Amino acid sequence: MQQKLQKILILICFLKCFTSCDAVKRVAEDEHLLTDNTVMINGEKDKSETINDLLYQKPNGKIPLLGIPLRLHIYNSARPNRDSLYEVWLNKNPKRIERLRKRYSKKQVDKIKESTLGFNQWLKKTGEAPVIVSDEKTKKTVKRIQDYHINNGWFDVKTEYDISENDNKRAEVEYKVETGKAFIIDSISETIKSPIVDKLYSNIQKNALIKPNQQYRTANIDQERDRISSELRNSGIYHFKQDYITFEMDTIGTNKKINIDIKIQDRAIRTEDSVINKPFEIYKIRDVNIITDYTFENRGKPFQDSISYNGYKLYSYNKMRFKPKALTDAVFINPGGIFKDIDRTRTYRHLNELRTFKYPNIEYIENADKTLTDTIRLTPLKKFNLGFSADVSQSNIQSVGFSLNPSLLIRNIFNGAETLEISAIGSIGASKDGKEEDDPFFDINEYGVDFKLTIPRLFSPFYTEGIIPKYMLPNTRISLSTTSQTNIGLDKQTFSGVFNYNWRPNKKVTNRLDLFNIQYVRNLNIDNYFRIYENSFQSLEDVALDTYNTPSEFIGTDPNGNPILIEEKADEFINLVLNDRGFESTNPTEYKTVNGIDERKERLTENNLILSSSFNFINDERTNLFDEDFSIFRFKLELAGNILSSASNLLGLKKDSNDRYELFNVAFSQYIKTEFDYVKHWDLGNKNVLAIRSFLGIAIPYGNSNSIPFSKSFFAGGPNDNRAWNPYSLGPGSSETTNEFNEANLKLTLSAEQRFNIFGNLNGALFVDAGNIWNVLDNVEEERATFTDFDALKDIAVGSGFGLRYDFSFFIFRFDVGFKTYDPSYRDENRWFNDYNFANAVYNIGINYPF
Repeated sequence: MQQKLQKILILICFLKCFTSCDAVKRVAEDEHLLTDNTVMINGEKDKSETINDLLYQKPNGKIPLLGIPLRLHIYNSARPNRDSLYEVWLNKNPKRIERLRKRYSKKQVDKIKESTLGFNQWLKKTGEAPVIVSDEKTKKTVKRIQDYHINNGWFDVKTEYDISENDNKRAEVEYKVETGKAFIIDSISETIKSPIVDKLYSNIQKNALIKPNQQYRTANIDQERDRISSELRNSGIYHFKQDYITFEMDTIGTNKKINIDIKIQDRAIRTEDSVINKPFEIYKIRDVNIITDYTFENRGKPFQDSISYNGYKLYSYNKMRFKPKALTDAVFINPGGIFKDIDRTRTYRHLNELRTFKYPNIEYIENADKTLTDTIRLTPLKKFNLGFSADVSQSNIQSVGFSLNPSLLIRNIFNGAETLEISAIGSIGASKDGKEEDDPFFDINEYGVDFKLTIPRLFSPFYTEGIIPKYMLPNTRISLSTTSQTNIGLDKQTFSGVFNYNWRPNKKVTNRLDLFNIQYVRNLNIDNYFRIYENSFQSLEDVALDTYNTPSEFIGTDPNGNPILIEEKADEFINLVLNDRGFESTNPTEYKTVNGIDERKERLTENNLILSSSFNFINDERTNLFDEDFSIFRFKLELAGNILSSASNLLGLKKDSNDRYELFNVAFSQYIKTEFDYVKHWDLGNKNVLAIRSFLGIAIPYGNSNSIPFSKSFFAGGPNDNRAWNPYSLGPGSSETTNEFNEANLKLTLSAEQRFNIFGNLNGALFVDAGNIWNVLDNVEEERATFTDFDALKDIAVGSGFGLRYDFSFFIFRFDVGFKTYDPSYRDENRWFNDYNFANAVYNIGINYPF
């Protein structure tokens, strides 16, 4: 290992020496390449991202760790005047053009030139031109640094710079800043002319963003101006604008302290030849008119229908197609209420959420009696919207597959702004193996249909406005779906129905409450189990051929004459072994293996009936899609089977042989499941981001269940999990299972990823993933697969690696290479770095970031 590190260090040193000469290849003799910026603030070096962002000139970007300016070298590899050089080369020998045109057509010769020059242009575009030290830009940086400190309270700041030019056409710039003592806010007073504004200001003063004894910051002043203006406009002051607020600051003879006077002027009314100042007044909303079917062509025409509802007036050029309550529930501007700017914002937002209208138009008209008339013009979208998509796919199950996905969206289906989405799927595919001679080429098929109704309010017999007000954009979703699959695994029929509420208390928080979520899964071809789970059959066959005294009727031969366990006899063989108490005492390990295979087969082939309720909470701190300094917290709690269990007890239903209640001959599942997921990103600047993720999930069966349904269990590994293991291949615990799909009911995951830009839209990443799954409080007794105490944490698997990402703007293509760094499946030897090589690496392809 040490020799490898030495070789890597020697290679890095060689690359640095080789590339250092090439760095100034395109730098003129009287110019200097900028290699470093140093900012000294009060004698100490400042490397913060805030100060770095103030610099007009920064050195060419370098690959992290290696320190090589790759994009600069790509740029330098391009010829500066490739087009003229090409013409010189082409015309230097007159026979050259003649030969080229004899061998190729004139069009092909032009294409050769175009491709040659195009590649040269690509090098220039992909690369990065050398950053040449500019005295003018350096002075602009000094001014920007000075302004920054003044805006943050250091009014006496002094700034200078020094450029150190070297003989090798390189230069460094040092900025020296002496801030002096920061100015502190001493007192804050107000001069407010309008009495009503003065009264309102006294009510909002307690939430002020500037306070005595704070260091002065211009940003706080600007934010306070925004806050005051917003509060006043939400308190009925219709004509108020930020321009009416000024801050006068006195620093004369105050010993580095600032006295601030907040001045709020009267309203200025401009006439043709003068400006009249009058006190502000509170405006109320007199009328709210809603035009439900406005179009440009309809303007000026008489209305054919009108309705008055709760003070609102609704108009329609044609017959009214909407229930009044459906529209008024989406309008926050109330007749008789005072003017509030936030009511208009919420109305825009809620009307857009209905997905029924184009962007609405909201207009206020001032009346002579100091009231406002609000007119909301709504243009309905088309009632029906038809969608259609097709897909061609390939997987480890099928060699080729085709699917069709038609969909229909119906708006305002019940005249209450509801939307109904009907979507269907139909697919066929050709399986890779397992076909009989008479089977058709396309032997896989799936079809299904999904209905989803969205109601723009909480559909409930109870009054919910006091608990979840309408500004939280509540809605109700009811969905029903069914699918049928054949020749895919065990072949399944599924049915699901969901009734849930959704609401958003603010821009960051999203809540979802599933009152009812019913799922029914029926396996149609359980006899195909050992063809699908071949590893389980192989383990069973090993016991049959190597350990157990298997009767001859269970043994057959393959085409080569080798003995095999007859697949159709597998279940009989399992029963034979499990009823043999003598074999259990003499071969406990093999007996345990067969018992585990039987328990797993029983669980994966049984039909599932799940009736659950759940609550999901998401707090997303992102301000926009480009924010790279945020956190996301997700929480989920799910309870299943309690209603059915209580009903079974009340009805006195009988239990089956496994002491479980059944409904429609299916034992329903009963469990509690919870998940915690936390993601945090730190923006380190220069397109460098540190991202971490932690996840904890546990599902505990009880009552009518002693295990968790496969669809509700956890798995580890894969492109969005521990990337050094394939999906379902890690765990549980330190067990050396050979199952195709490993899953359990407890999961812990920790991941960290350093993301950085290589050049252009190509980014890189270094990552470490840790985690595993375990069985806990269920029917699995394998010691190495269960979490019994905190000693089980030593079985947390660790993977590390690197990746490349290319940003296509609308999605990110991701390629990761994961190495098994700490593998808990190694029992008696060191678990570190046993398979840390490319031969045992896992290669992952994904879309977008894993977290």
